[in-house]
Amino acid sequence: MSGPAAGVGDFDVVIVGAGSAGCVLASRLSADPGLRVALVEAGEDTPPEHVPPEILDSYPLPLFQGDTWTWPGLEVRATRDAPARRYEQARVVGGGSSINVQAANRGLARDYDEWEALGASGWGWRDVLPFFRRLERDVDFDGPLHGRSGPLPIRRIFPESWPPFCSAFADALRRQGLPLLLDQNAEPGDGVFPAAFSNLYDRRVSAAIAYLDPVTRRRPNLRIFARTTVQGLELEGRQARAALARATDGRLLRIAAREIILSAGALQSPALLMRAGIGPGEHLREMGIPVVHELRGVGANLQDHPALTFCQYLEPRWRFPERMRRASMTAARLSSGLPDCEEQDLYLSSAGRASWHALGNRLGLFFLWCNRPYSRGSLRLESPDPQRHPRVELNLLDDPRDAARLMAGVRFLERALRGSPLQAGPGELFPAVFSPRVRALSRLGRRNRILTAALAGVLDMQPRGARRAVLRRMFGGEAALDALVDDEAGLLRMVRRNVFGVWHPSGTCRMGAASDQQAVTDPQGRVHGVKGLRVVDASLMPRLPTANTNVPAIMVAEKIAHEMLGQRAGAAPDPWEATDEQSQDLPVQA
Repeated sequence: MSGPAAGVGDFDVVIVGAGSAGCVLASRLSADPGLRVALVEAGEDTPPEHVPPEILDSYPLPLFQGDTWTWPGLEVRATRDAPARRYEQARVVGGGSSINVQAANRGLARDYDEWEALGASGWGWRDVLPFFRRLERDVDFDGPLHGRSGPLPIRRIFPESWPPFCSAFADALRRQGLPLLLDQNAEPGDGVFPAAFSNLYDRRVSAAIAYLDPVTRRRPNLRIFARTTVQGLELEGRQARAALARATDGRLLRIAAREIILSAGALQSPALLMRAGIGPGEHLREMGIPVVHELRGVGANLQDHPALTFCQYLEPRWRFPERMRRASMTAARLSSGLPDCEEQDLYLSSAGRASWHALGNRLGLFFLWCNRPYSRGSLRLESPDPQRHPRVELNLLDDPRDAARLMAGVRFLERALRGSPLQAGPGELFPAVFSPRVRALSRLGRRNRILTAALAGVLDMQPRGARRAVLRRMFGGEAALDALVDDEAGLLRMVRRNVFGVWHPSGTCRMGAASDQQAVTDPQGRVHGVKGLRVVDASLMPRLPTANTNVPAIMVAEKIAHEMLGQRAGAAPDPWEATDEQSQDLPVQA
């Protein structure tokens, strides 16, 4: 940054990033009237009375609608031999919760017990459950595993309300031995279930909607800076003093605080640390950045769920009616059964339409990913210039167990659908890639509505063989799954060519003891060796949970905000306080 920066106030806490974790922190910390809190977001604000309809709607997802709500130009390499591809990360108040699929799964007790075993003291299942309860208002289930009065509503669409496509998919999985579960957040083990979503009355409830409500926004001690990009940190020795930001009008701002919290996500938070001279020393010196404090783990331990997407043409009887806003209702956990792999190591879900338009309504999608992957990636700076995105290497299949588990999952899916009414014949199911062509067609607009309606009509008139050929060319040209499942080498090649992340980056500033050379923060998110600086987002996770990352990230922010307020009060308040009735004994997943 060049030129003098204008001071814009002196705060107790500056939160960098108004994503899922940042919204929680701003709400909970500003509830203390003695704390002056600033929340800084590079993207647009979406106050409750002005939430854009494309964010509020259950479908389509803003994730796939161009650069309006995401960082333009951000790319990652999925594997070491893959070209860089676009990777959507939110740039809007609410973060990922404003653009994602709204999945509200917690993961399993084992996930958090392992966090504790990996050095995140106080993050075992018994420690985190009160904060999962605190964040949620489960409209379907009660009892010691659920919250009923939290800000985030959680609901499911149960089997009796499923359209034929969802019922047929669930039946196919149950014929392969998966039992029906009703509550994925309380019933562990393999099974097919109605997926839980942070959605109410067919309207998205983002972290911004849930936590930055009108009452919270009126607090005199909370100030929200939207369309303001933090480009650097001001340090005095090893003491954080201010966030340095650029507003959309070009002004340079200095936002001073006693404590700065990075909640910019697992790609942006470590990049901000590195540009401030906190990170792996050799890399910082290569970038010409003076080393303020060497922490080797900054940007390491990067994880995402290795995922594959499959597509098939839907006959008219399987298509969703236009009035049905949700596209995804059913999901499943299953075990690959491979040696040296864990149980419940695969996740499978479906969507009854591939996009908002007429062509998308003729296509069903199936999603497969590895839970708790073994592979690890890394993040490094391309340049000290804050305008440049970091270099992101997901390395999704570095550990051969991840590729082997995906292959087992592909065989399971093909076997399940082969005997299902959803499959009209051989060659119907094939890999699908979200290519630039498909991405362009997904953008909302009159031109795409007309074009996709015409394409849908043409597709319906084609004989089956020609239709399959057209769709395969559109989605990358791969062979159908039934031609691959018995070809070990061919299946592995397909997996490597098509694998991608599901926008769950995590782990790049992981929690751990100060003696752990790969740990970046302590279990309260405080950066080792630097005063007045925390990280609170999915960067902290030592290992990906058996879940989408949104609700776990909200839980992380709830827990750390609670501990910060407890320290300020001089004693840790009861984490069960302000929730509905609690039992004296902490429950475990049944």
